[in-house]
Amino acid sequence: MSDEASALPADLDKSAVQAALIDWYEADHRDFPWRRTDDAYEILVSEVMSQQTQLGRVVEAWEEFLETWPTTADLAAADRADVVSFWTNHRLGYNNRAKYLHEAARQVEEDYGGEFPQTPDELSELMGVGPYTANAVASFAFNNGDAVVDTNVKRVLHRAFDVPDDDSAFEEAAAEMMPEGKSRVWNNAIMELGGVACEKTPSCDESGCPWRTWCHAYETGDFTAPDVPTQPTFEGSRRQMRGRVVRILGEYEELKLDTLGPRVRVDYGGEYGHEWLFELVSDLESDGLVAVDERDEAVFVSLAK
Repeated sequence: MSDEASALPADLDKSAVQAALIDWYEADHRDFPWRRTDDAYEILVSEVMSQQTQLGRVVEAWEEFLETWPTTADLAAADRADVVSFWTNHRLGYNNRAKYLHEAARQVEEDYGGEFPQTPDELSELMGVGPYTANAVASFAFNNGDAVVDTNVKRVLHRAFDVPDDDSAFEEAAAEMMPEGKSRVWNNAIMELGGVACEKTPSCDESGCPWRTWCHAYETGDFTAPDVPTQPTFEGSRRQMRGRVVRILGEYEELKLDTLGPRVRVDYGGEYGHEWLFELVSDLESDGLVAVDERDEAVFVSLAK
């Protein structure tokens, strides 16, 4: 790739920049347990759990999950309702991630003979594994990934090297920056930089940012960054109500819809009445999380078996 086509400054000493970041990361970084393993299953669990969930809260859940289902064979043999209940009880976000993780374990066992595929393209064939997660597993388990481009990485590249706020420019710059054959350490390092030194409010000197020598933002004092999408309010959201339904059903063999209702919302009735709840549990049924049974002129709901 020529300098004219590059999204990075033409005079940038990439070798020096790369070495500085890797040295900084290897000298001191947050010690998450999944960073101490190259087991693809353990890394996949951490990646799925970490989606929109604070990493500090993921650690305990990750350890408990792997104690309960230590291998893909164990998870594939588990009752889906148990996996979903675990997810709900640990407040790990959308419950369909638990369903997809369960299905992915079955694929590894049934389609791949218990051995994980190793490339991003192959990993993307697993249920619920999108391009970002596939690349992360390929990087951290097999050192075989592409450059990660997430919100943190975009912020770092935009501030440090004045990369334009454009997805293709970010992807190009990230690919140029990553040393060949070092996706494991590089992707960990650049995400660590965005997570501890180059956050929305940067702590350049306090964190000993290794890129201060080259950083455009540090030189100019302009620390603006690409817009970060805001999360929808969780309290009272459909996502929260879905989680409540699954959590409550985990305590009962079966409930009538109108018996379930007041347990989900104290204001059950009116706008949030029978029709609203029936639509909600029907969506959960479509996702394979609950079973809906209409009999004796009533609607009964239970966790899917």
